[in-house]
Amino acid sequence: MPRPAKGVTIADVAAKAGVSLSTVSRALNDNPTVDPVLAERVREAAASLDYRASPLARSLVLGRTQTVAVVVPDLGNPTFQEVLRGLSRAAAAHDYHVLIADSAESVDEERVLAIETRRRTDGVILCAPRLPQDELDRLVAGLGPVVLVNRSAGGVPSVGADYRAALGDELAHLYGLGHRRLVYLAGSERSVANAARLDAIAEFVAARSDAEVVELAGGVDFDAGAAAAPAVLGSGATAVLAFNDLVAMGLQSAVQASGCRVPDDLSIVGFDDIPFARHTTPPLTTAAVPAAELGARAWAQMRLLLDGEEPSDPVSLRPSLAVRGSTGPAPAA
Repeated sequence: MPRPAKGVTIADVAAKAGVSLSTVSRALNDNPTVDPVLAERVREAAASLDYRASPLARSLVLGRTQTVAVVVPDLGNPTFQEVLRGLSRAAAAHDYHVLIADSAESVDEERVLAIETRRRTDGVILCAPRLPQDELDRLVAGLGPVVLVNRSAGGVPSVGADYRAALGDELAHLYGLGHRRLVYLAGSERSVANAARLDAIAEFVAARSDAEVVELAGGVDFDAGAAAAPAVLGSGATAVLAFNDLVAMGLQSAVQASGCRVPDDLSIVGFDDIPFARHTTPPLTTAAVPAAELGARAWAQMRLLLDGEEPSDPVSLRPSLAVRGSTGPAPAA
């Protein structure tokens, strides 16, 4: 039942408006079966008494939890924090709450969390970068309503960043600075975002016979970037593209500690443009992913599904190149 505000109950509202308890409940939950004149009378009575229905009562009447779940692979990654920020603020504007689940980069957890959180919420917004496509197709078929972030599956609304185009922009930037031997510090082999980057590299190399991009094992965090420093320095490359900003920052710190000058000896680019990227020394050149907008767009798709409307076409946002001090002309041979 609705809770009282300052001791006022739903019965008080019903008495003041001269209607039944059920009419008050339906009117305050915007049920279209209530006569508009009666509904207005109920709202006026509730306002005069400073009555507010509890969220729990409202959810019971509507048959909804007023909550959506979001499954992310790594809550410690600032990019996913920005996605969640944009999503939760957009959802809050429509009186919805967000339940967050962290899969800790585990494919098994992605699958389990998607199913378990859906049982407790009105829908799931799923960031599952490592789940194989055939498994993702089977999973989303039984989850609805569901929205995918940076993934696609037949008939399921999705939002994403164009990682392939953005990495192509970074490659073109480095090539324009004279870099011909480059290193790519790869992310997880299972990651679709990593696959998109590899597609961009293949296209870039195929179009330029004088360019070479060497793929080295990287990772997704600061420590992975630092650990890759010896291999990068031994590769003879003059520029490095890291899977994300955390990897780039770890690499930059480690190579500078060994005496390598950035960007005089080695140019480094990241990906995502997390808040710390512009505060490194030198500031990091990177691809600025509109993460908060991705979150807001994901909520917009989910809201259409919850309202029984057709979702829009898949949303693809292109990151912009943020050129800063970590890249410069290739050193002379």
